[in-house]
Amino acid sequence: MTAGDDTVETRELAYFVAVAEELHFGRAARRLGIAQPPLSRAIQQLERRLGVRLLERDHRTVALTEAGETLLREGNAALAAVSAAVRRTRRAGRSEPSLVLAAKPGGDADLLPEILAAYAATPGALPVDIVFSARERGAMVRDGRADAALLHAPREDLTGLAVEELLVESQMAVLPRGHRLAGRAKLSMADLDGEPLPRWPGAVPEGFSRIAESGQLMHLVALGRAVAVVPESIRANLRHDLVGVPVADAPPTTLVLAWPRDARSRALAAFVRAAAEVARRVSAGSEAAGGSAGSEAAGGSAGSEAARRVSRP
Repeated sequence: MTAGDDTVETRELAYFVAVAEELHFGRAARRLGIAQPPLSRAIQQLERRLGVRLLERDHRTVALTEAGETLLREGNAALAAVSAAVRRTRRAGRSEPSLVLAAKPGGDADLLPEILAAYAATPGALPVDIVFSARERGAMVRDGRADAALLHAPREDLTGLAVEELLVESQMAVLPRGHRLAGRAKLSMADLDGEPLPRWPGAVPEGFSRIAESGQLMHLVALGRAVAVVPESIRANLRHDLVGVPVADAPPTTLVLAWPRDARSRALAAFVRAAAEVARRVSAGSEAAGGSAGSEAAGGSAGSEAARRVSRP
C-alpha cells in the first residue's frame, strides 16, 4: 500500500470503529444501519488513503492489525471529542445559555449553596443548571453534557480534566446503629476486614445489587448489607439509623471542581474563581472557630490562576 493524504472523515472513523469493535462486517453494518458492501468499500478506501492495513480478514474471521488497534483507540477518542464539541457548541449557541454542573447528591461538602450564591453575584453570571449523578459526572464533563463537575480525588478518574482543589477531608465509616463497631470513637481499615465495602465507581461484591446512587448505598448500609467509607462532610446528611465513625488510616479524599482541560470560557472561569474563594473563606472561618473535624481547604491561591487559564481565548 502507498501512503495517501491524512484526511479522514468522521463518518469513516465511525465505520471503522464499528467494524473494529464487532470484528464482523455484517454485525457492524447492522449496527450502523447500512448495507455491508458499502461498509467494506469504505474500509478499503480508508486503508488506501492511510497507506496501511487496518484489518486482517478472510472468509470467516476479522482481526485488527497493530495499526488498526491504534486507529481504534485514537478513533474512539476523536469521535468522543467531536461529539463533545457538538454538544458544547449547541449549548453555547442557545438563546439563553447556562452553565451545567454535575454533582453527586450530598457530595459537595455543603459548599455548593455558597458557591452558587457567590457566582450569581459576579457580573454576567449565567444560570447554573445542576445535574445529579453518582457515577457519570466525569464522563459528563468529557463528553460535553456538563461544563464542570464536583468530583472526589483520588477515587474518581480525572483524566483529561483540569481541576481546582477545594477541600481535603478525612474519611469515616458509615455503619448501622446496631453494628458491632458503631460505638467506637475511631476505627482503622483493619477493623473493617471482612465487611462488604462497595467502591465508587466499580463493581459491588457478588450478591449485591448494582449501586447507582448514594441513596441506594446508604439503604444497603442501614439493612446491614454494606459498610461505606466516605468523606467526613457526609456526616451532616446521615439518616437517623446510621452512624459515622472516623477511620484514622483511610486516605484523605479531596473535593475538586473539574472542567475540560482545553475549555476557554469567561463564565466558567468566574465559576471556578467563585468556588475557590468560597473554599478559602469556609476554611478561614473554620480555623477561626477552632478547626473543623476532618477537613481543610485545598485551593490556596490556585483558584485565581485556574480561572486565568480557563478564561484565556
